[in-house]
Amino acid sequence: MDDKHILARARRGELDAFEELVRQYEKRVYAVALRSSGSPEDAADITQEVFLRAWRSIESFRGDSGFSTWLFRITMNLCVDHARHKNAQPQTQPLVVGEEDAERPIPDTAPTPEEHLENSELGRELAAALDEVSEEHRRIVLLRDVSGLSYTEIAEVLEISEGTVKSRLSRARIALRTILLRRGNLLPSAASNHTKGGGDA
Repeated sequence: MDDKHILARARRGELDAFEELVRQYEKRVYAVALRSSGSPEDAADITQEVFLRAWRSIESFRGDSGFSTWLFRITMNLCVDHARHKNAQPQTQPLVVGEEDAERPIPDTAPTPEEHLENSELGRELAAALDEVSEEHRRIVLLRDVSGLSYTEIAEVLEISEGTVKSRLSRARIALRTILLRRGNLLPSAASNHTKGGGDA
């Protein structure tokens, strides 16, 4: 059963149909929220609010764009709102390793993207780096590199051209790589591959 049929049932108020849409998209929404916030708790709250808003607005969804496009537009708006609120609050939590960190040890083997997302320390570092790039760059990275949306889907979510998506993503990745390198979260050799003629052999 495709999204269109499930969506039609959800718009008629069938909760089980909407729950099917939640099951299809909640992991991707959570991944974006986690990478944006750097906190599993905040990501869970954002994810819950995304689907709550979607459910409340599902009857008015006209289908001019795909359901995923509409859903990730809600997700991005909530992530941006959360980031703005977080940045406006004083930082009072000490940077110490707590029980939550102990439950998520850094894997000994090369981690998968999913394991990266589950690692709270790495998540916080990436979220901190994303906080330093512009809002438009943060949105592009979250939609492409975290959620895995296509250029076409991102263009629809952000209401820009695909060419703008590609150029903005390229600039965003360079900015993010520079920040992570400065923060000590990338080896210099990882960045040197993108710098022509540079690097010590």
